[in-house]
Amino acid sequence: MIPGTAATLTGATYVYGVVPARTVLPADASGVGEPGADLGLVRHGPVAAVVSAVSADGALGSRRDLLRHSRLLDAIARTTAVLPLRFGAVLADRRAVVDELLAPRQARFAAALAALEGRAQFTVKARYVEETVLREVVEQEPLIAELRERLRGRPAEATWYERIQLGELVAGALARRREADSAALVGELGRWASSVTWRPAATEDGVVDAALLVERAAWPGLEHGVESIAARQARRMRLRLLGPLAPYDFSNELMEEN
Repeated sequence: MIPGTAATLTGATYVYGVVPARTVLPADASGVGEPGADLGLVRHGPVAAVVSAVSADGALGSRRDLLRHSRLLDAIARTTAVLPLRFGAVLADRRAVVDELLAPRQARFAAALAALEGRAQFTVKARYVEETVLREVVEQEPLIAELRERLRGRPAEATWYERIQLGELVAGALARRREADSAALVGELGRWASSVTWRPAATEDGVVDAALLVERAAWPGLEHGVESIAARQARRMRLRLLGPLAPYDFSNELMEEN
């Protein structure tokens, strides 16, 4: 795992991520903490850490700091490989960045960055159009349709257990539908990715949150592909494509492989 410590240290050095030593940072990049924070690279052999000074008495953790952290790493990912650290990684000084972070892991960092060369992460979030999918469940699940019709017009207090049963049947049907739709969607998206990881969406109307590691040459194909899927599925789900992003969902795996 890439180390990180949530803290603020007087005179400390904030670390955003690890990049190839040849990296040129975006000209308009901003660091965490005070505006105009001293943003730069600490190099060690073929790798470098992206760093800035932390204000002596300023606390980290504001929304602005979090956004600057992620925006900087995403901007770097558009042009070069980057191994992102989670928000809040602080070391005592630039010497400690070399001694505690870069030197002990130089070979692993270099190998992971080589594996990421020319790639970035894209995230696809899919959500159901709830009204449409619930209608599908009723139309395609005879037991649910029958029970729903039987309860129509009857008082809630007299049909308590039947309504609980109906809720359980609907939840089960939605879970099966979500599992099938997730697998189909991830399978279709996978054609543009060298690696895919996904998890069920956290919201009730969610289908899937998928992270894709995508070669630069495939970025336009992925964008057009997601647009095509979104148009085809417009009645029943909404898709959102985010990227290119820093590869948070793949960096630890690559570090463990090397």
